[in-house]
Amino acid sequence: MNRALLRISLACLAMFVLLLLNVNYLQAFRSTKLATETGNVRIFNQQFTYQRGSIVAAGDSGDVTIAQSKLIKGTNTYQRYYPDGKVYAPVTGYDTIYSTSGIEHTEDSLLAGTDPRLTVHNFTALLTGKQKQGATVELTISPVAQQAAYSALASSGHPAALVAISPSTGAILALASNPTFDPNQLATLDGNKLNQADQQLLTDKSQPLLNRAISETYPPGSSFKIVTSSAAFSTGLVKDTNALVQAPSPLHLPNGHQLVNDGGEICGNGNPPIIQAFWMSCNSAFGNLGMSLGAPTLRQYASQFAMNKPLSIPLPVVPSVMPPVPQNDKSLTAFSAIGQYNDAVTPLQEAMFSAAIANHGTLMYPYLVQRVVGPGLSVITSAKTSVLSQAVSPQVAGNVQTMMNQVTQNPGGTAYQTAGPPATNIVIDGKTGTAQNGLNNGNLNDAVFTCFVPGTGGQPSPIAVGVIVQGGGFGADAAAPIAVQVIQAYLRAHP
Repeated sequence: MNRALLRISLACLAMFVLLLLNVNYLQAFRSTKLATETGNVRIFNQQFTYQRGSIVAAGDSGDVTIAQSKLIKGTNTYQRYYPDGKVYAPVTGYDTIYSTSGIEHTEDSLLAGTDPRLTVHNFTALLTGKQKQGATVELTISPVAQQAAYSALASSGHPAALVAISPSTGAILALASNPTFDPNQLATLDGNKLNQADQQLLTDKSQPLLNRAISETYPPGSSFKIVTSSAAFSTGLVKDTNALVQAPSPLHLPNGHQLVNDGGEICGNGNPPIIQAFWMSCNSAFGNLGMSLGAPTLRQYASQFAMNKPLSIPLPVVPSVMPPVPQNDKSLTAFSAIGQYNDAVTPLQEAMFSAAIANHGTLMYPYLVQRVVGPGLSVITSAKTSVLSQAVSPQVAGNVQTMMNQVTQNPGGTAYQTAGPPATNIVIDGKTGTAQNGLNNGNLNDAVFTCFVPGTGGQPSPIAVGVIVQGGGFGADAAAPIAVQVIQAYLRAHP
């Protein structure tokens, strides 16, 4: 009898010890994971009684709040609010009772206060009777540049997107997409209203939820000639900007097809300096260079500009691509060299083309989050700039910059009228693109423009911009003026 009781007692003691260990393990190591489990009704309801952290943009006269949680009058419940929802939606995304997107998603644990790095603060708040609170996420976005981008894209009347970058750091100054949406529609705490708003946005044929700046790719058109030129200079195929290149009109391809210049124009005398071929944007010259370089070399330099690579800013970015050309077919390579065939880029990639050239060939890793600050004003994370690649040498970057300058400053340049002296007193170096998209949208091509403002007096370039206007037509007419408006707004705030 005593032996049986002893066994039972030991078994009970063992189960008690195991239970105690399990409880401590759950509280100490799994509390955060359990708190975020789907179906945890208690945590689901509690999330609205805590103040979610704010998202702020780096304002020129102080931070500008672009997402915050407000206490609903007469309750202890908080609701998400976006002061300029449509302007910043491509950046902030949304926070609904069921899901998140954008920065609201990538920084969710910090904003919600569930990140382990906020454990000490939240435990202290519990002891002192203070309210649990999420961290503040500070972005690199310039409010003046973002507002200018939003307004200019909306006025275009086309699906379009723009990204602006600081070339020397990689900080993203503007990231805008049109059409956009108002995340306040999705911030409702009423499930029925949320479902209605969500369904309306999902079925909208203009696709307002699509972030065209980083989640969609388009043919780059002649803006890809930046890559082709870089490869030609880097390999020694072309020695300098005055070197002559062959530009027959038309260029007869090995497969029997022809590559023609816009409007069938003749590029100089058919054997122009590469700088003239660049500012005139001669397809035949760069198609010919592409065939001489070969598809593998073109693809190598495209990759050095970050094409064919996944990126996170921390929003996930759809890779821009120059796919391998089948059997290195010369005819198809000629089309790739002018940004056609299967080349596809995001507006972010367009900005990165210019940013690399502006920064003397060094491409910095683009990023959106400058720092995260805890409720007690302690800095949890702070951005560190990093080099993504050495796209080209400083000498090659200088050659390409000289050619980009003539696109806007030479009276014969493709963007002289819209991004040169007739349009602005700011010196802008750029490259236009008019890309065939294969879509039946009134036979209008996609308009592309990539550009930067060169640094002066030893200072780095302040801004690089990439714009794509879907179905906009000529890059100089539809895309360049949008970039100019953003640059003008940004430089007025940063003289």
